[in-house]
Amino acid sequence: MTEQSVPSQHSAARVAVVTGAARGIGAATAERLAADGYAVAVLDLTEESAKETAERILAAGGRALAVGADVSDAEQVAAAVERIAAELGAPVVLVNNAGVLRDNLLFKMSESDWDTVMNVHLRGAFLMTRAVQKYMVDAKFGRIVNLSSSSAQGNRGQVNYSAAKAGLQGFTKTLAIELGKFGVTANAVAPGFIATDMTAATAARVGMEFDDFMAAAATQIPVGRVGTPADIANTISFLAAEAAGFVSGQVIYVAGGPLD
Repeated sequence: MTEQSVPSQHSAARVAVVTGAARGIGAATAERLAADGYAVAVLDLTEESAKETAERILAAGGRALAVGADVSDAEQVAAAVERIAAELGAPVVLVNNAGVLRDNLLFKMSESDWDTVMNVHLRGAFLMTRAVQKYMVDAKFGRIVNLSSSSAQGNRGQVNYSAAKAGLQGFTKTLAIELGKFGVTANAVAPGFIATDMTAATAARVGMEFDDFMAAAATQIPVGRVGTPADIANTISFLAAEAAGFVSGQVIYVAGGPLD
């Protein structure tokens, strides 16, 4: 997919990459960053799956490029980032959002369930960040936002996902230490209960209707509702901004209340 001709007001737009941007939090984040004035690479497993989000951005007058890549494959990541740099410009904002679920209790969890989750969440974030950081260092400006989760604190049936999301927090803090002197910040956003296809899948796994699942969750959240993808996109928008340059190495729980 080729990107739309550049409107004059976006001629100097910074370029953002959002992984897992076909739907849910990733799509909301891509659209929010486009509204903020970024040119956005909408990256998902296939270019076809990313097109719908990219087309919504284009229809709203923004710049977007749909890109297909498996974030756990080093060659595909390198090719995708090179294409983004060539067609949109040097990427200086990266949102590592791509993720999958392979939920099961430990004694039922296969090695494949473990490896798939680790490869997408952790290896994927590593490969994407390694490929993009050189553009940030050259620009002396960069924003990396990694999607963690409240599940990093532990969640029954998610030993793989919880471990991966906790790992991303350590990854984030180390990036902040290593890259700070180059004008690059790294932060993690850890959503609580957000109404997405992934939480609907969790409801199905435990045998509940999604509406009932959300209503039950809302009773445990101080603000009295579950979150939306826009709630997360709003936080990422702040962290990606120039004004957030003194916020780095942080894990921000966006969960409608405090988490211990």
